[in-house]
Amino acid sequence: VAVRQEIMAEDIDEAPGALWTRGIIEAGRVVKAPSSLHAVVVGVDPSATSGGDEAGIITAGRYGDDYYTLADDSLQGSPEAWAQAAITAYHRHKADCIVAEKNNGGEMVESVIRQAVINARRKDRSVGEVPVRLVWASRGKATRAEPISAIAEKGRDHHVGVFEKLEDELCMWIPGQ
Repeated sequence: VAVRQEIMAEDIDEAPGALWTRGIIEAGRVVKAPSSLHAVVVGVDPSATSGGDEAGIITAGRYGDDYYTLADDSLQGSPEAWAQAAITAYHRHKADCIVAEKNNGGEMVESVIRQAVINARRKDRSVGEVPVRLVWASRGKATRAEPISAIAEKGRDHHVGVFEKLEDELCMWIPGQ
């Protein structure tokens, strides 16, 4: 962050009332995740069009009571582009599954990923199935984010490396906005 502020002259800020601070993120940052994570998932928050919002693609793992953000492969692109990025993340991190919100484009995510796997299999017969798990998000974003923020405050949420865009979003997002 200091390099971005001083050398790159970027305005790196934190929003008053944001659930994350740069200090909390920095305190939990690690260079490497444990080699035997208990679970690894790729989360997909889709965009419906290539010109719309960025599709969120985050790979995370758990070891005991600690959580590790392994990659941020979010991108602005077509459904085919984000599906391929999610599948690549799934294979790169040997994930257990890809997860999407059932009530936020989940069926679309599942369908687009299945089609991307079929297309990949046409080029490489060794491409296997990619499990997609749909979960129901029954609460709002703030209600779901608060427990994760509390885990981070306790030092149990770790970013493996630096994820500038993600960290900027975390530190600038105020619940209710």
